[in-house]
Amino acid sequence: MQIYFSPTSPYVRKCMVTAYELGLTDLIELLPANAHPVTRDKKLVAHNPLGKVPTFITDDGQALFDSRVICEYLNALGHGRLLPAEGAPRWEALTLQALGDGILDAALLARYERHVRPQELHWPDWVKGKLEAIHTSLDHLNRHPELFAKDFHLGLLTIGCALWYVDLRYPELAWRDTYPALAEAAAPLLSRESMHQSWSL
Repeated sequence: MQIYFSPTSPYVRKCMVTAYELGLTDLIELLPANAHPVTRDKKLVAHNPLGKVPTFITDDGQALFDSRVICEYLNALGHGRLLPAEGAPRWEALTLQALGDGILDAALLARYERHVRPQELHWPDWVKGKLEAIHTSLDHLNRHPELFAKDFHLGLLTIGCALWYVDLRYPELAWRDTYPALAEAAAPLLSRESMHQSWSL
């Protein structure tokens, strides 16, 4: 199996943390890709018309994207312990995954506005709106620390990757100071061995 990746992509991290939790990382070859939103990587586009990472190639040559599909595939390959099969626990895990992905979407869009878009075209209100979405999401988690007391699943994994990315790109937010209940509840999640792995060539 292969995965097109960038070392700082939070969506790639989400897939690799999933693979690590399931004992599959040694089976996955890392392929470098330049998934720039403007200058597109033709090698990547050949497998994924969206030109995004992660793009995953199965052993039989099938291309899978995006991270949600890849993580479900890996979970099935690893006998399905990261995603409840049915009922309320499944919907909770999928909803938390959506929340984590939404935090990442907002964080990436704000970063693109600041670091990719030409300065003369910057839209400060756009960045403000995306950062507000991050804050309202973190506030929601801060008010529901009980979510972190559940058995580890793909939703919590995604939240962990989102918090990792906020730490990486937005340290000035100091979210642990603003959301202390979240900081305490998420500490065991963020201390998992899988969350401390780094993947590079």
